[in-house]
Amino acid sequence: MTKTKKIILAVAVVIIIALLVVAKLTGGAMGTSFACPDGCNEGWVECSDCICEVCEAKAEAMPTCEECGGDGHYSDCYTCRDTFKVHCDTCGGEASVTGSLWALLPPIIAIGLALITKEVYSSLFVGIVSGAILYSDFSFTGTVDAVISDGLISAVMDTAGVFIFLVELGIVVALINRAGGSAAFGRWAQKHIKTRVGAQLATFALGVLIFVDDYFNCLTVGSVMRPVTDSKRVSRSKLAYIIDATAAPICMIAPISSWAAAVSSHVEEGQGLTYFIKAIPFNFYSLLTIVFVVGIILMKFDYGPMKLHEFNAIEHGDLYTVGDKNEVSEDIASTAKNSILDLILPVVILIASCIGALIYVGYQTDGVTNLIDAFANTDATVGLPWGGLIALVLIIAYLLVRRCLNFKDTMACVPQGFIAMVPAILILTFATALKNMTSALGAKYYIGDLMSNSAEALGLFLPAIIFLVACVLAFATGTSWGTFGILIPIVTAIFEGNPELLVIGMSACLAGAVCGDHCSPISDTTIMSSAGGQCNHLNHVSTQIPYAVTVAVISFVMFIIAGALSAVLGFAVNAVVSLAIGIVLTVGTLLVIKLITRKKAN
Repeated sequence: MTKTKKIILAVAVVIIIALLVVAKLTGGAMGTSFACPDGCNEGWVECSDCICEVCEAKAEAMPTCEECGGDGHYSDCYTCRDTFKVHCDTCGGEASVTGSLWALLPPIIAIGLALITKEVYSSLFVGIVSGAILYSDFSFTGTVDAVISDGLISAVMDTAGVFIFLVELGIVVALINRAGGSAAFGRWAQKHIKTRVGAQLATFALGVLIFVDDYFNCLTVGSVMRPVTDSKRVSRSKLAYIIDATAAPICMIAPISSWAAAVSSHVEEGQGLTYFIKAIPFNFYSLLTIVFVVGIILMKFDYGPMKLHEFNAIEHGDLYTVGDKNEVSEDIASTAKNSILDLILPVVILIASCIGALIYVGYQTDGVTNLIDAFANTDATVGLPWGGLIALVLIIAYLLVRRCLNFKDTMACVPQGFIAMVPAILILTFATALKNMTSALGAKYYIGDLMSNSAEALGLFLPAIIFLVACVLAFATGTSWGTFGILIPIVTAIFEGNPELLVIGMSACLAGAVCGDHCSPISDTTIMSSAGGQCNHLNHVSTQIPYAVTVAVISFVMFIIAGALSAVLGFAVNAVVSLAIGIVLTVGTLLVIKLITRKKAN
């Protein structure tokens, strides 16, 4: 580390300590209080986690406020007045909670340190500890307990299914490599995919085709296309970007996906999928990201940090540029017996098994009678491990029958696949623990209250503001699902009675959630994309952000335009006109950036 970086790091440490002290002196991140239904206690919001142990209903209003004489009550169960608020871990029995800006401090610390030190593990851990300090009110034993119990242990419990799927996928990749499937595919690709543009477009196309789940997309596309892009000297950072750009953005506009199911669960019963489909034409970030990726590939230029990575890959064969090579040594066989079928068939088995498992898990929910409902009620953290295990057994059997591997070789791939996924598992554990700390500090209550209080004044500009708020929240917390889970109920309440603006507002919420998730170094999808491309994580983050921010700025403008047009155009016409304007702006922006970068180069 250079002297300058050491000084910057020392200053950052001092600032972190000062901010924590200020947070302590100003009352911390989250408080609790009774809330008045008539709004006499501004800033305090209903605790959405409270559930009555008698009627199992969530609160629709607050208890009667003696100060203003409000007539709030708990649902329709009057027993709730006495028993409801006692049994809530979030608000401690006070029935309502409030968050403050301090709730966002831990993720800001983690992200800032990661960008300064280029070291993600320690940065995430410092963020977790900072959150635990605030959560425990500077208690030493409370801080340790929060880090271990509420942070790390809870993170492992919440993501255990994802960990299992990661390991299963790592083993499948190791099996394919050792059996020679990757080598055979590489030989085929060298004959049929002649250019760098072709390799990138093939990666993009495969990412679009695997739209069922973002985790599955990231790791499968990376595993299949990495040998091809390596042979055409596409940098690992560019590969990771293409993977990331076709993961969450594609899933967010695919009606049959785990993301559609998650969004549907936050909308009033029976309307989830309907609103999701209506929101697709206005999901500018996802749609324009597709235009952006194809455009920048076909125009054959890059800008920002990505330009250096691509230059080094093309001119020097250096696929990494800076940072450790996030790649585990792979035993890749290459013999005449190898067939491209040894890669294609395992991938098809994996895809079919995972889709089948997701549907099966969805059908286990009471009341599910059709395919759409099954997808809407499935749980990817359960379905993907199911599908992965079934696929793993079938793939091993296939390779043994084909005599590509013997039993000893197949078992040797088990620890090899696990080792390959250790970095992703560690980062995901720490990132999830940081999200847990942020949630415990009441970030969602702060954002929700901020949005509710600003709705009336912002008018037709509200969709654009919702987009920005969702971007910031998803970037800081690293979770798009958590972001739209917080904001969709608020958006629904704000636009009640205005169905067209409701759809645009929901689109803005979903688009902002994807955008913030796309940029955030602590996002699980970003982490998975780094793992899929076997790219240094911070390299992926630093090279991707300029591209994501470019599309985000265009999307922000488009939500202003769409909000304004909603007052003069019909829903369908507004969707077509707005999307057309967005596409023109995206292509035009790329042409201008290309012209500027070319002038700078000269």
